[in-house]
Amino acid sequence: MKKFFLLSLFVSMAFTMINAQDVKTQDQPMNGPKISFSELEHNYGTLKKGGDGNCEFTFTNEGNEPLILSNVKASCGCTTPSWTKEPIMPGKTGTIKVRYNTNNVGGFTKTITVTSNAIDSPRVTLKIKGKVEQ
Repeated sequence: MKKFFLLSLFVSMAFTMINAQDVKTQDQPMNGPKISFSELEHNYGTLKKGGDGNCEFTFTNEGNEPLILSNVKASCGCTTPSWTKEPIMPGKTGTIKVRYNTNNVGGFTKTITVTSNAIDSPRVTLKIKGKVEQ
């Protein structure tokens, strides 16, 4: 009986120590770059044919290491992105500029895929939408 009690006490203490380590791990912040966008979608509304199809997405590195955008790719050739190429230091912001070809009449919804070294979301999809009229 004494052995059973000691064994139960040992197992109980082991589980307590394991749980305490898990809680400590969860409280520690993750090291690395973290990307946060001010908006994930831009609605142009209604544009005139040949009108201004430019917009800009702003992001911040909320991590503790430099953030690097390795690729920014549009879903089609009618959308052209350009982006901050140098590393974004912690707490600093960068931009992704998008130009939609407004010579295409009609409604549109396009995506821009952003690939980075962010530990929280290494791939983010941005969206633009609107309508071009004659």
